Amino acid sequence: MKLSVVIPCFNAGNTIGMQLDALAKQKWSQPWEVIIADNGSTDDTLTIVQEYQQKIPHLRIVDASLKSGAAYARNIGAKSAQSEALAFCDADDVVAPGWVAAIGEGLAKYDYVGGRNEHCKLNESWLVKAYGCEESNGVFFDHPYLPLVSGNNFGVRRKLHEAIGGFDEKLLKLQDVDYGWRLQEAGAKIHEIEEALVHFRFRKTISDICRRAWQSGCHEALLYKKHRKMGMPQLICWTTLIKTAIMSPIWFIARVRDKASLVKLLMELCWRAGQLQGCMQHKYLPI
Repeated sequence: MKLSVVIPCFNAGNTIGMQLDALAKQKWSQPWEVIIADNGSTDDTLTIVQEYQQKIPHLRIVDASLKSGAAYARNIGAKSAQSEALAFCDADDVVAPGWVAAIGEGLAKYDYVGGRNEHCKLNESWLVKAYGCEESNGVFFDHPYLPLVSGNNFGVRRKLHEAIGGFDEKLLKLQDVDYGWRLQEAGAKIHEIEEALVHFRFRKTISDICRRAWQSGCHEALLYKKHRKMGMPQLICWTTLIKTAIMSPIWFIARVRDKASLVKLLMELCWRAGQLQGCMQHKYLPI
């Protein structure tokens, strides 16, 4: 095998069919496989996957239910991979034509690669506007610390994955950010492969969107605490948290004009609230 595509999943019956459809149509001259690392699904996810085993010759299911979390599922999937080149995507997104070949060829040249995400195909326009993702995006090279690589669209050589011990299974959110930073702290350089395009799916309901923003904020404090010793700058500031609390009523009046602007503001407030809770929970002083 020249490439192993690892997909962690949990109760993805509503979306995984579209992803497998897209993978079944991929063309590449080299042998490759797909590994579904199931994190204990109780819906019809596995039944759907089994139906695609006739369409995708090297499609396998591995049991990753011993511990909850995408990090654990990705590690189990990587451990069972037959290739020295690992690619990761998610069960609720859809890879574009040419994705497998682009990631595979990219890993033939580089040890660590990231693709680009497109947001309009699978999401309503108000969602795309709320996230500010009208244009596709890829590796975020402008982060104040190290480039950010999305966990739903990247590839890495097995030797690097194993050298850093895989994904941190203690992190239930932002595992991909932590993983990418640890790779780069160990000396790996990220290369963007523009042809490796994935259609990204946002959360659909306002409650799910706000919950995700809050959870991300909570885990940011733990993430920053973990990487400060490696030279990461201070990115959570107590003055910003106080300003958010004071200004939020005014922002509702000044900023909210439609559903998209409302959701955008709610995301920011939930994110900041999550940061505050995370700082207290993980004893991280934002000073």
